[in-house]
Amino acid sequence: MKNDKFQLAIVGLGGMGNWHRELIERIDCLEVCGSYDIREERQEFARQHGITPYASFEELLADPKVDIVLCATPNDVHKEVVTRSLRAGKNVVCEKPVTLGSKDLQEMIDASKETGKLFVVHQNRRWDEDYLTIKKIYEEHLLGNVYRIESRVHGSRGIPGDWRGEKEHGGGMVLDWGVHILDQICMMIPEKIKTVYATLTHVTNEIVDDGFTTVLTFESGLEVLLEVGTNNFINLPRWYMLGQDGTAVIEDWELHGKIVRAKNWDEKDVVPVKTAAGLTKTMAPRREDTIVTEDLPIVHSDIRDYYRNVCACIQGKEEIKVKLPEVMRVMRLMEAIFESAEKGQIVSFE
Repeated sequence: MKNDKFQLAIVGLGGMGNWHRELIERIDCLEVCGSYDIREERQEFARQHGITPYASFEELLADPKVDIVLCATPNDVHKEVVTRSLRAGKNVVCEKPVTLGSKDLQEMIDASKETGKLFVVHQNRRWDEDYLTIKKIYEEHLLGNVYRIESRVHGSRGIPGDWRGEKEHGGGMVLDWGVHILDQICMMIPEKIKTVYATLTHVTNEIVDDGFTTVLTFESGLEVLLEVGTNNFINLPRWYMLGQDGTAVIEDWELHGKIVRAKNWDEKDVVPVKTAAGLTKTMAPRREDTIVTEDLPIVHSDIRDYYRNVCACIQGKEEIKVKLPEVMRVMRLMEAIFESAEKGQIVSFE
């Protein structure tokens, strides 16, 4: 620790590693003291931005001033970087997905227990404002009893043309984006997941999944549909929540959306809708005097709180917010998704 700031070294100064570097510049308790990347152009990038690049990973681990190692490498390298860093006496922040399977994750957890050092995963989308807003709607029962939730992330450019398209490096959308939206749902719904059913897509990539759809059934009967797509030229809403008393929609990360609730269930004199094949009262729109439309109860957040919590935890002032049993549950849930897709059937979970 230097000048009341924990010293953090970045392993893997690519896109996410640099995102962390820029974020840490705005956090009082942290300072980037160095970095290491196997690519010389990223080593040079570090020099250009005032960071001293270590000549090797071993040199980084041997530096006594390093308090925290940030692992921002491709997914298949996480286990080695994390376990070696822990055993070198460093606290570790690891990018998600933390690794490729629950067996490897358990070995990483064991190394953390053996060394007594902090090991925490960067589940940063717990701080997304769209997620926190829909979570508030759910927790405050603004729609009455919620019986279905849909969460989607859609893009139209396929998988990035890097290691994310390679199976051996842990590519594919279940691991890349599924880890986020699964974590959000697990943190929102305090129930056991009884069953999992999933399908994968290979529209733009035959090697790894470029999208997936999964349906989780919780012990109360709540059904949650989660979907990631990379070939969607028209996006469906980011969130869609159905309750006994109304519906909420969040269209995008910019929080466009609304809540519509019923205020009069005894609607009389319904005017039928004329369709090409006949009339329908069932699907006729409600009259304005029977519903109320409300703005979203937007929840604001500060992503810097993630690292503030890491610092406070190392100092013994706070409990870590992203807990390893939560990370393990999501890892096993991703494994259940792969199992269901491979077998083409519903699988039991908890």
